Amino acid sequence: MSLFTVDAGKCKKDGICAAVCPMGIIDWSKGENPKPSAEAEELCITCGHCVAVCPHGALSHRAMAVEACQPLDKELVLTGPQAGQFLTSRRSIRAYQDEPVPRETIESLIRIASYAPSGHNMQPCHWVVRDDRAELKRLAGLVVDWLRGLVKAKHQLAEMLHLDRVVARWESGMDTILRGAPVLVQVHAPKDDRTAPQGCTIAMAYLELAAAAHGLGACWAGFFNMAPLLHPPMAKELGLPEGHQVFGSMMLGKPKYKYQRIPLRKTPDIVWK
Repeated sequence: MSLFTVDAGKCKKDGICAAVCPMGIIDWSKGENPKPSAEAEELCITCGHCVAVCPHGALSHRAMAVEACQPLDKELVLTGPQAGQFLTSRRSIRAYQDEPVPRETIESLIRIASYAPSGHNMQPCHWVVRDDRAELKRLAGLVVDWLRGLVKAKHQLAEMLHLDRVVARWESGMDTILRGAPVLVQVHAPKDDRTAPQGCTIAMAYLELAAAAHGLGACWAGFFNMAPLLHPPMAKELGLPEGHQVFGSMMLGKPKYKYQRIPLRKTPDIVWK
């Protein structure tokens, strides 16, 4: 079967698919139907741009038939002001309601996050969702044990991140690691995949924004994310596949409070050249 097929009855021979192909593997001449280039089989990254862009629904990729790709709903396209308020009103949530988050909701968020861009369309992300409250508390306690050791050793991170306060507040009964969130979502990938750091980070950002649109709050779990990178015993506790590392950890849950306005931020430092 050819890498992609073109419905000659629908194709308008406009070459749009060839123009957007990131790998330049669609041959097209004015007045002709597009066709795969000689290198197409080897170089195609299965991004689906060719299928998604055709206004006539004339092209199907071997990995995705045009009928399987959901058409855009023009009624759902955000206006500039809507997008602006949505993005600037996002807050990192550190106070959660004591309610579970349905797994189907989390799965929906991860499916949205899987559309995040990644280098060469490698889609490096692997996901782990932890929603056992007792296990989350245990793992958070292990992170505190590691932080306590940094404080005792007078590690430079201890002073820079005020870890003595973090540990003291934990010991007073406050969850300073996972903030009582009912869910922790982690993204991991092979540590030698050069696309993984950016790909996983962008995917996590997608998940964070999608969570807000679904009425959920999210916050990057910095201490939890740092621990397995700098403390091998913690990495072992997470049980990741051999050669993988965590590239993002996100707390998730229903916000306990609602924010009413958009706080100020620094004026962007822009240089035009």
